[in-house]
Amino acid sequence: MTEPTRDRLLDAALPHVAFDGWSAATFQAAAADAGIPLAEARAACPRGAADLAADYHRRGDAAMVAGLGAADLAGLRFRDRVAQAVWLRLQAADREVVRRGAALFALPLHAPEGARLIWGTADAIWTALGDTSDDLNWYTKRATLSAVYASTVLFWLGDDSPGQEATRAFLDRRIEDVMRFEKAKAKARENPALKGLTGLADRLFEGVRAPRGAPGMPMPGRWEKG
Repeated sequence: MTEPTRDRLLDAALPHVAFDGWSAATFQAAAADAGIPLAEARAACPRGAADLAADYHRRGDAAMVAGLGAADLAGLRFRDRVAQAVWLRLQAADREVVRRGAALFALPLHAPEGARLIWGTADAIWTALGDTSDDLNWYTKRATLSAVYASTVLFWLGDDSPGQEATRAFLDRRIEDVMRFEKAKAKARENPALKGLTGLADRLFEGVRAPRGAPGMPMPGRWEKG
C-alpha cells in the first residue's frame, strides 16, 4: 500500500513544487489532490515532502537506467557511455523541480540524504554500464562520478543555451578532467620514484571490498581503459 500511495502523492505534488517547493504546503495539496487522507499520506511519507523529493530523484534514476537499456552504446568509447548516461539522467528531470530539490537538500537537515541520492545516481550509472569491480575501485569510481554529476547539475540549472549545449560541453570537460587524472595516476604507477608509494597505497586498501556485487558484463576498472 505504501509505495502506490507515495507514487500517487508524488504525481500530485509535482504541479505544486514549482510554486511552493518541497514544502508542507505542497505535501498537503498533494494529499488533497490525490484524494488521500492526510493521516494516511503522513504514514506513507513520515518526512512529508522530503520523502517525495527523494522519490522524485530515484524515479529519475530509474528512467535513466531504462533509457540506457534501450540505447545502442556499442559504438561508443566508455567515457562517452558515461557522458550519455549523465545526459539521459538530466533529460529525465524537470529543471524547476530539481532546482527546488537542490534547495531542500542543501539544508543541513537534509544534506546527508542529498549526498546519498547523488551517490545512488552514480552507482546506478556504473551498475547499468556493467561495473563488476568489488575493490577500492568500486568506491573511487562512484565518488568521482558523483562529483562530476553534481557539478554538471549545478551548471545545467543555470544553462539557457539552445538544447543545453553548454551543459553538454561542460560535462565533456569534466569527464576529460577525470581522464587526465586517471592518466596521471597510471604514470605515477610506472614511475620508479613513486612506485613504492603507489604500492603502499595498494597494500593499505587491499582488503577493501564493495558492499554488494554489481552484476553485468565485464568492464575495465579504470576510466582510461574504456
